[in-house]
Amino acid sequence: MKLTVVYDNEVKREGLWTGYGFSCFIEAENMPSLLFDTGGDSPTLLHNMKELNIDPKDIGIIVISHPHGDHTGGLFGILEINGTAELYLPSSFGTLRLGRKTITVRATTKICEDVFSTGELMGIEQSLALRTDKGVFVVTGCSHPGVMNILKAASQFGKLYGILGGFHGFRDFKALEGLSLIYPCHCTVYKRDIKHLYPKRVLECGVGLVVEL
Repeated sequence: MKLTVVYDNEVKREGLWTGYGFSCFIEAENMPSLLFDTGGDSPTLLHNMKELNIDPKDIGIIVISHPHGDHTGGLFGILEINGTAELYLPSSFGTLRLGRKTITVRATTKICEDVFSTGELMGIEQSLALRTDKGVFVVTGCSHPGVMNILKAASQFGKLYGILGGFHGFRDFKALEGLSLIYPCHCTVYKRDIKHLYPKRVLECGVGLVVEL
């Protein structure tokens, strides 16, 4: 399974653009290509996807973590190009009639092989749990329900291996002790503190980051 960060506050490679928001492209042999969140705007998202050789038309599934502009800003730009991708939206997103398969997520949901939604935790936000040979890898948007709650929800799918995404103001750093890989992205307030506590397991996030699991 391969994860590519296509929208973030930081950048890892020359020629890519930053923006306030988050988006991650996920691909594997046994599943449709999946886009988790769409960043804060379409031009930045589409530019980065082009530079990273990701064709928006090839996306089979789009998952939105929560209905904030820094995670939904590029959605309609993608939908204008891609007319077939299935949507998995939290119930807080509201109802959209887009002429395509749209699933409203409240409870834990299997999205495709080895990819699960934690469900819309606290009525706010859903995260992804990716089942890999190394364990369960979690992808978050902003972690508004709390990183601890997200990890607990994801642990039902197996032993936790790592996490990538925005942690917001998360400070219960002990919750990360059992993880092998930690990528604080986007809105994470205490990146330096987390890096200081887990220097060998915390790696920098940014547009162009590729994680292979």
